[in-house]
Amino acid sequence: MANMATTPDRSRVRFPGISSRAYEHPADRGALVALRSLSGFDTIFRRLSGLFSERSLRLLFLSNAVRVDENQFRDLYDYVRDAAYILDLPRVPELYVTQNPIPNAMAIGSDRPFIVINTGLFDLLDAEEQRFVVGHEVGHILSGHAVYRTMLLALTALALRVAWIPLGYIGLRAIVMALEEWYRKSELSCDRAGVLAGQDPEAGKRALMKLAGGSRLAQMNTEAFLEQAREYDSGGDARDGLLKLLNLMGRTHPFAVIRFAELDRWTREGEYSAILNGNYPRREDDKNAKIGEEVKNAANSYREAWNRTADPFVGTLRDVAGSAAEGAGKLFDAVASRARRAGNGEGSDRSSNGT
Repeated sequence: MANMATTPDRSRVRFPGISSRAYEHPADRGALVALRSLSGFDTIFRRLSGLFSERSLRLLFLSNAVRVDENQFRDLYDYVRDAAYILDLPRVPELYVTQNPIPNAMAIGSDRPFIVINTGLFDLLDAEEQRFVVGHEVGHILSGHAVYRTMLLALTALALRVAWIPLGYIGLRAIVMALEEWYRKSELSCDRAGVLAGQDPEAGKRALMKLAGGSRLAQMNTEAFLEQAREYDSGGDARDGLLKLLNLMGRTHPFAVIRFAELDRWTREGEYSAILNGNYPRREDDKNAKIGEEVKNAANSYREAWNRTADPFVGTLRDVAGSAAEGAGKLFDAVASRARRAGNGEGSDRSSNGT
């Protein structure tokens, strides 16, 4: 596979120097900016990542999957080259197709991240929907999400080992729940990246509908599915709201109707069009991103979502959670400032896969 991105096969808008902050959900972006600014974080991550051998995983897929290139799955090869070119990722990630009936795809690794697509997902989607999925995974690589996913896996494994210690388990479980919430928001981020790579929002919506209802797209309707999302959001009384919260426990991906509605809103409300017109943050400015500002943006995004929802349960959480998020912004600002002073005024470089 070629190492450098090349010109895409058909004309799409390219985004030179685009920062992942352009498409990241505010809650995802706030966590990423904060953690990238903490001195010594890279060292901690590398110790954690030793629990999950990237080299071993690459050898596993090299031995028992099909590596995409000019001669194997040529269309997918073109999609991953195009996505890397459009999102200005310097190195085209390797992509493997593996025999597995469960529709899924993932980006793995930190030093040389690569993408794996199950045959169950490949067979489910048409060409433009596949392009959306490949762009979604390239978005994970550009954002460096593998760093924090590794933390989630490590902490989840540790929580299971200390489950017999009540206080230890409760503390770890709280951290795992927070990471799971971030993980779900990172999926919303990369749905946006998938649309930026393919520049066909309807293909993204179709892919999400198929993940919910299978291949019979002719039997489904986008407006009806969006109405289904609205019905889920309104959610009856407070008991339903609590049940929805409980149903999310242990899940790393948002429900399909939530992803569909979020992607529809993002493309309709102007952010997508602004990026297409060249109005997006650049990677060269990432070091200047303010932690407190990003955390406040995250708090505002939750408030806006809560103001949009008709779920009565959310009203009982709104003020408490918003105040906590603002307090977190001030805390991260203080910690980052102290870390920079300790490092002679030098902030940490962002830890991002593939860049």
